[in-house]
Amino acid sequence: MTQPSRLLFVAGATGATGRNVVKQALARDVPLVAHVRPKSADTEPAKSWPRKAVVELARGEPLAEAMKGSTTVLQLIGTMRKRFSAGDTYESSDIGTTRQLVEAAKRVGVDHLVLLSSMGAGRPVGAYLKAKAEAERLVRESGIPWTVVRPPAFEGEYHQPPALLGLLAKLPLLGGLRPIHIDQLAAVLLRVAEKRAPLNAVLEGDSLWSEVAATGV
Repeated sequence: MTQPSRLLFVAGATGATGRNVVKQALARDVPLVAHVRPKSADTEPAKSWPRKAVVELARGEPLAEAMKGSTTVLQLIGTMRKRFSAGDTYESSDIGTTRQLVEAAKRVGVDHLVLLSSMGAGRPVGAYLKAKAEAERLVRESGIPWTVVRPPAFEGEYHQPPALLGLLAKLPLLGGLRPIHIDQLAAVLLRVAEKRAPLNAVLEGDSLWSEVAATGV
């Protein structure tokens, strides 16, 4: 039986992870719609992307319209403390955007949600991980099949993992903590979205690294 084609809606496409997901998808002709905020639409690399949804997530009707036909939503939006001065908060960037995307996805019949979360969100300590845990809850309780990806620290582009994490990851029982390269993370997110699997599962530690190995990146 022929597998139905997937159309990916990539939220957070202009972020570091999102740019790599779009880059890999375009290189392999994977159908996608890259979500771009209006103020970023004419910047690179978004300017050259062939299919974009230029819409603010807070605008429910236009967002749902832009998402029509998509089978999968990849929620890659998040923030960092250094952006708080620009008005970002964990509530608005991690939780609020997830809520908006979930609501639009339910309206248009999306059948898979892929959420980029963080290692530690299963037992959250601190505002950052608590926000990630709340975003996970919104996805899990959406009624739409989901996959949550909880990477450890990133490396690549401007991401530099803590030196201590690299040392701990060399211990036999803590290998799952080793930093993940952003290219590997993007490849896993793309693989999960294309396969629509594993469903209703959290990829973290060994399960995440098994997916990395399967990508060959």
